[in-house]
Amino acid sequence: LFAGVKRAEVLKTYEAQLNLPRFVYAIDWGMFWFLTRPIFWILENVYGLVGSFGVAILALTVIVKLVMFPLANNAYASMSKMRNLQPKMEEIKKKFKDDPQKQQQETMALYQKEKINPVAGCLPLLLQIPVFYALYKVLTVTIEMRHQPFLGFIHDLSARDPSVVWNLFGLIPWDPATLPLLGGLLVGPLGIGLLAVAYGLTMWLQTAMNPPAADPVQRQIFQFMPLVFTFIMAPFAAGLLVYWAWSNILTILQQYVIMHRYKAENPIDDFIARFKKKPA
Repeated sequence: LFAGVKRAEVLKTYEAQLNLPRFVYAIDWGMFWFLTRPIFWILENVYGLVGSFGVAILALTVIVKLVMFPLANNAYASMSKMRNLQPKMEEIKKKFKDDPQKQQQETMALYQKEKINPVAGCLPLLLQIPVFYALYKVLTVTIEMRHQPFLGFIHDLSARDPSVVWNLFGLIPWDPATLPLLGGLLVGPLGIGLLAVAYGLTMWLQTAMNPPAADPVQRQIFQFMPLVFTFIMAPFAAGLLVYWAWSNILTILQQYVIMHRYKAENPIDDFIARFKKKPA
């Protein structure tokens, strides 16, 4: 019988000293335990060096990005080429507007000629999903992550972001929860915090840098996705939003460099050009 706080280092010590096989698995590492345990090990060791689990999450994100760097480079190169091919794709759509099958064949032939993989852009995102789930498990089941502060306004990385947009993220001395009838909604389903806003904005910019979908309906759906996911992600642990927003920023930087290499149009350069443009 073990009656105590399930700290990983304590369980590992008992496992070694008392010859208790798999005693550390008293902690529920989840179905991706082979990712969850290494991720926790990285966070724990970086925390030992810097004294902040928030900084450790930022370092973990960089490590994940470095591991996926070659795959992501190929994916963003394909996406940049697809963006440059938009005029030719529009010509195909106009030429075969009454023959969807021929339109699809010509589009795939164009991809093959330019050596483009149209689904390459999805691979880095899909590979990050298990890492995201593993980090979620680390934040929710390990006692070490509880009540760990970050960035001043975050007092617990394993809990929801305490800031909400309705009081300008704490700048207005008012608690939205005290509002009659609507208070529960403003700090619950509609309680969008600063981290969720950062995540939504970075997701929007990342989406804008991707090649636009050929179908107008799909294009509109993709435009609304950042807003939808901002509300979906808002209730998650602050540590997860730190990871995902920082991951988006690193992705945008990497994608921006590659788009410059292939001279592909991108929203960042468009914004800078408008900002620099002087009135006549």
